[in-house]
Amino acid sequence: MRQQELIVYRDFEDGSLLEDMAWVMDHYTDGRVNAQGGPDVTALFYSCIHRLIELAGNYGFCGNLWHCYLANLLVNNENSYSKGCECRGGVDGTINAAVLHDIVILKEFYDFDFRPVMERLGVPEFALVEHYEGSSQEGRVYNKRIRARICGLAEAFCQDGTPQEMKDTLTQFYREYGVGKFGLHKSFRIAHGEAGVEVAPILNIAHVKLDDLVGYEIPKRKLVENTEAFVEGRPANNCLLYGDAGTGKSSCIKAIANEYYDRGLRVIEVYRHQFQDLNDVIAQVKNRNYRFILYMDDLSFEDFETEYKYLKALIEGGLERRPSNVLIYATSNRRHLIRENYQDKEEVREDMHSSDTVQEKLSLSGRFGVTIYFGAPTPKQYQEIVAVLAAKNGIQMPKEELLGQAVRWELNHGGLSGRTAQQFIDYLLGRKDTNGD
Repeated sequence: MRQQELIVYRDFEDGSLLEDMAWVMDHYTDGRVNAQGGPDVTALFYSCIHRLIELAGNYGFCGNLWHCYLANLLVNNENSYSKGCECRGGVDGTINAAVLHDIVILKEFYDFDFRPVMERLGVPEFALVEHYEGSSQEGRVYNKRIRARICGLAEAFCQDGTPQEMKDTLTQFYREYGVGKFGLHKSFRIAHGEAGVEVAPILNIAHVKLDDLVGYEIPKRKLVENTEAFVEGRPANNCLLYGDAGTGKSSCIKAIANEYYDRGLRVIEVYRHQFQDLNDVIAQVKNRNYRFILYMDDLSFEDFETEYKYLKALIEGGLERRPSNVLIYATSNRRHLIRENYQDKEEVREDMHSSDTVQEKLSLSGRFGVTIYFGAPTPKQYQEIVAVLAAKNGIQMPKEELLGQAVRWELNHGGLSGRTAQQFIDYLLGRKDTNGD
């Protein structure tokens, strides 16, 4: 096998299995221990089977696990070609000839007939990984959506009769879904690894949609308009969602991540203590073809906290311009984000320039071009939210009884809010007399 001749597709993250399988393919006729003093070929073949089955458990793959493994290598290999194709499709230039050269080699691996290997080594168990029935549960690395796309790509490669067709199929995948972690996942968090600051995928995000959020049509429309402009490459603003607790601010951001994923939008969750890492994060995403929202939940500062200065410089004020594919969306219960005191406005105080102090505290919120208010619902709106959520969840209960219980619930559980309404519905769903048990 010719894996050492690869030009563009090299340095696979999980390439050791490819190397070991290539050794088996090249030396299975040499006997149990080959003449070159290499490893026991039969034992190595069994080891490869073991690793493919472990792969299925971790990633949730099914079908031909060898094909799924190869498809996964191609989906995750970030190189000049794959990154150029992400969200845009094919690219021009000599790079296409180099990629086609690699696909010719990789197709040899993909189309390899293992029957002579199984017979010569006496290892019929390889048939297990050629027709593997996976668990219906999600893997620890990929959720069902990602698993289905990679398994689907592996099956699509089976229909490609030539390396050019296989290349075209792969390029189309890059155009639709992207490459690597940014292509496969919707949302991310900041982590610290051996290489420093890393943007790590969040494997499972709540599958909430904007239509699931009852009410707040005007705030949702403002958020959608700004996000639509951003994903379409038009000028857009940083956005601050503020207002009462439990009114759906954070849920709106999750819904945005779900609804605009297919159009190249990705969301990176940032905590306040990570503001000093933002420059490293932006350096990793600024040259990609995706649109990134840096999401900061429950953003607020006490008057003695200074982390907000990192954020001010990032939004507007630093020498380096913020990339056009990055926006900041924040949620807060405070309109002005930084706590203000009455003494800030007193004429007599230790600070000789009191107006400067006030402006310093207002300057952060002023750098969000779009501010959207989420207020607590009225009693009537709260009851409408409860009624809609009950209908969506199939709760069968007389309307008067439902609303009466909902009112009593909110009086004892946090007051009028969408969150309280959802908690009431969850309570009903957990009761045996309302969930059908």
